Amino acid sequence: MLAAGRGERMRPLTDACPKPLLEVGGASLIVHALRRLQAAGVREVVVNHAYLGACIEAALGDGCSLGLSIRYSPEERALETAGGIARARPLLGDDPFLLVNGDVYSDFDLGRLVRAASSLAHDDLGLIVLVPNPDHRPEGDFALEDGRVLNAGRHTLTYSGLAVLRPGIVAGIGPDERAPLGPLLRAAASDGRLAGVRFDGLWCDVGTPQRLAALDAELRAAGRPAQPDQEASSR
Repeated sequence: MLAAGRGERMRPLTDACPKPLLEVGGASLIVHALRRLQAAGVREVVVNHAYLGACIEAALGDGCSLGLSIRYSPEERALETAGGIARARPLLGDDPFLLVNGDVYSDFDLGRLVRAASSLAHDDLGLIVLVPNPDHRPEGDFALEDGRVLNAGRHTLTYSGLAVLRPGIVAGIGPDERAPLGPLLRAAASDGRLAGVRFDGLWCDVGTPQRLAALDAELRAAGRPAQPDQEASSR
């Protein structure tokens, strides 16, 4: 789980609190995500952190209260998404792993990613979850055709921050190197080695205080956090 971001756009909320520990619907963003992982059958989680990382470790501990075993991959400075994966790679093993951004809220059924991890095509470097372009990212990231992620065509879909990846996707990135994941996903798509699924349910990239407040109001109005969508579209 990626939890090392500084959350500059969330200031002043993140001046004394790491972004993944901001609360919506009565629990922190990262706890919502960890509960969904546990409900999907995941038991071992690696969490990277940098800014105020000690706060994250203090809040989550070893994960036993959530039915999980949590290990941490600390970074002296945030290494971005691919750099964080590369640094944590010794803890991840050699098999495909689930990747969840700690600042994303979604009711996507993570059990689908658990199943995808065991059935990923031999040549594929991963499978990513794509959502319709939100208002704050109208240009999108990718196109999707017959379950394959494409760089060509209209980019009507945005990477959600949810994925199954092979550790080899960060091959060549050093453990202290800063590197984003986006270019590696685009390279995999260009090589025909990236699968994808579309999701049209609840998803929020909590990037501003306004989005955080809107999501909190939505969850509280519903009376409880949304449950994983067991029939999410795979179009």
